[in-house]
Amino acid sequence: MPQENTSFKPSLGLVDATMLVAGSMIGSGIFIVSADIMRNTGSVGWLMFVWLITGFMTLTAALSYGELSAMFPKAGGQYIYLKEAYNPLIGFLYGWSFFTVIQTATIAAVAVAFAKFTAYLIPQFSEDLVALDLGFLKITPAQLLSIVVIVVLTFTNTRGVNSGKIIQTTFTLTKLLSLLGLIVFGLIFMKPEVWAANWGEGMWDLHKLAPDGSIESYTTIAAFGAIAASMVGSIFSSDSWNNVTFIAGEIKNPQRNIGLSLALGTIIVTVIYVLTNVMYTGVLSLEEIASSDKDRVAVTASHVIFGNSGTIVIAVMIMISTFGCDNGLIMSGARVYYSMAKDGLFFQKVGQLNKNAVPEIGLWLQCVIASLWALSGKYGNLLDMISFVVVVFYMLTIIGIFILRKKRPDAPRPYKAFGYPFLPIIYIIMGVAFCVLLIIYKPEYTWPGLIIVLLGIPVYYMVAKKEVAAVEQD
Repeated sequence: MPQENTSFKPSLGLVDATMLVAGSMIGSGIFIVSADIMRNTGSVGWLMFVWLITGFMTLTAALSYGELSAMFPKAGGQYIYLKEAYNPLIGFLYGWSFFTVIQTATIAAVAVAFAKFTAYLIPQFSEDLVALDLGFLKITPAQLLSIVVIVVLTFTNTRGVNSGKIIQTTFTLTKLLSLLGLIVFGLIFMKPEVWAANWGEGMWDLHKLAPDGSIESYTTIAAFGAIAASMVGSIFSSDSWNNVTFIAGEIKNPQRNIGLSLALGTIIVTVIYVLTNVMYTGVLSLEEIASSDKDRVAVTASHVIFGNSGTIVIAVMIMISTFGCDNGLIMSGARVYYSMAKDGLFFQKVGQLNKNAVPEIGLWLQCVIASLWALSGKYGNLLDMISFVVVVFYMLTIIGIFILRKKRPDAPRPYKAFGYPFLPIIYIIMGVAFCVLLIIYKPEYTWPGLIIVLLGIPVYYMVAKKEVAAVEQD
């Protein structure tokens, strides 16, 4: 493939970057995960606490990343920050985890969510049907449609960043307006008796709530574990806000616009997420939230608001939301592999740009891995397990701000982390608490992710050894 461009073209403005942040965050999670949070916490107060604390952590991290993005305004984002703050190994371990699971499995999960809700409109795409039985693997129409979505969006993004930009901005604005519409209609048709029951006495009672309405009390220590387990869903729903940093080489005035887009995008999404949950608690009882069919809280709420047409309304909203979300994930992910290839830590050809100034080979390689995850059907469990690793890398990156201020005190910092050092320290403390609680009470959410990361260590040394040998040969 001819390499006609040697550098990225800055084509994305502040609005485009903000839409990438918001669009990459909002997928299917906000429509689903509140059911599991409610089962773990059993009350409105703690449901809102989980979403608010997740929003605070996300916004704090985003404001902190602004300093790093201004220092290193080039493609690769978090991979670059970790490499510069620590060493190439730490950067590689992030890139390795990102490629093997974090980004690719997320792309798969979002694409399958698109297909599942398409089945509400076109039943032939149901995940309960079998399109192909290979004996060792049964492939559903939903999985096939998800792969088509991944391939189509990958192809679109190989045509240049402007093609992806149009999809991203259009679909993100549409889903933001749709979510706002759902919130407004939900609050208009709110049931006063439901609101009074949910927000009245007992709104801060923390207990396990079964779908049948029965409750189970927690010990004090187990309560912390329940909160940490609840945050797995909200953190997944709020993740991928950092995708804009991966595509820094294609953003106009990145020193200013990346930090600003991170702040604006995360604030917009956090406000919408909180208001959406307020709306849920105004139209549904706690038991209805906890027992929603297949955790589809938004569908249940929409039935109350719009009647029988509610299912169609939500299905279309989620299709728009997931399509736009996957576009942002696909667009930005390949830039990380590009930066790794430039450092000799990934396939050499991935470090080349096509005639449209995008890393086409990296895009297609990402497409293959994401499609395999979609076929496996194991992406959901992996994403629960990888939440621990995601937060660990976020903490390491924020700690990197302190390290870089000491290592490079005179380096240009067009933007400095808001609230430094207090807000970054608060994030680190909260992140440590979250991870420790998961290790103690939900080890199944931690060890698989750690294994994936650790497998990257021997891979790194094999790749690094090969790179050294190539340099010596030259």
